[in-house]
Amino acid sequence: MDKLKLQQIANKVRQGIIEGVHSAKAGHPGGSLSSADVFTYLYFEEMNIDPRDPKMPGRDRFVLSKGHNAPGLYSVLAQRGYFPVEDLKTLRHTGSYLQGHPDMKHIPGVDMSSGSLGQGISAAVGMALSARMDNRDYRVYTLLGDGELEEGQVWEAAMFAGHRKLDNLVVIVDNNGLQIDGRLEDVCSPCPIDRKFEAFNFHVVCVEDGNDFGQLKAAFEEARATKGMPTAIVMKTVKGKGVSYMENNAAWHGKAPNDEEYAAAMEELRKAGEALCQR
Repeated sequence: MDKLKLQQIANKVRQGIIEGVHSAKAGHPGGSLSSADVFTYLYFEEMNIDPRDPKMPGRDRFVLSKGHNAPGLYSVLAQRGYFPVEDLKTLRHTGSYLQGHPDMKHIPGVDMSSGSLGQGISAAVGMALSARMDNRDYRVYTLLGDGELEEGQVWEAAMFAGHRKLDNLVVIVDNNGLQIDGRLEDVCSPCPIDRKFEAFNFHVVCVEDGNDFGQLKAAFEEARATKGMPTAIVMKTVKGKGVSYMENNAAWHGKAPNDEEYAAAMEELRKAGEALCQR
């Protein structure tokens, strides 16, 4: 799939994020928007998956370790055909299967329930080890927030993955520089992220712009070519990417837009989508 088509899909994913969070009157738009491009690349280009058979034994697995970014995951799953796009409006509603965090028992395409920060990577490591023990060739991907790296369990999992040389594992870090309480360096900096993963025997790929599909493509190709060790892709992104008043603003980590803000965000995204269609 070419870069322009991926950009068009990512724009729709962003619209779905805003639609869901606004309808829920709650949720986490900032990190979902910064991750929209990597979600799109994973589900439309990188992973071996089939929406018609969500439990296909040989499918690649994905674990959203930063589970609060569920609006982004749900939006890309809907765009990929796992469930109707219209259902995004039921996010967090009583009785909806689209809960505030991913639920593997009720949501097609979700491989692991997640939400408690630091635990998702451990589940992903277990999946990668299982593939190795069963002589299966599926790959496992997990997405972490940079603030999430402050959790000690992340590094226990990394130590195990590096020791076991799990080259079917790709750990992706959404390095947007902001967490719920503000800038990473003001809260509890996990930096240098790249050197820490290297110390745990990971091959590290640093992506200067994780919202650029060309750079994402190169990073995932490098990860796929890496043998004998797991890969960590550390990608710099813009929190709130695509909605100008949310960009680089920690206040939008976990806040829903009101009606006026919703209208402004959707208009901006619609215009961006129209511009992409005219290219």
